[in-house]
Amino acid sequence: MKTTILGIKITKRVEKSSKVQDLLTKFGCSIRTRLGLHEVSEDYCSEEGLIILELVGDEGEMLKLEEELKRIPGVEVRKMVFD
Repeated sequence: MKTTILGIKITKRVEKSSKVQDLLTKFGCSIRTRLGLHEVSEDYCSEEGLIILELVGDEGEMLKLEEELKRIPGVEVRKMVFD
């Protein structure tokens, strides 16, 4: 069974995160693991964020998610596939 990992970098996180979240909800049945990272402290919250997804299931659905994410300006997507 293949393991597919998507890395998603979001710039202007506050502005773009709702569009990304909508897609993650839409394709939620394809997401086994989700990890979100951004720098935050008492007086600072980064405008950039990183989301790491472990995907499962239908490869066509995984590709749809990847392509729809890539269409959002300010979102960069990288994929790793392990056999």
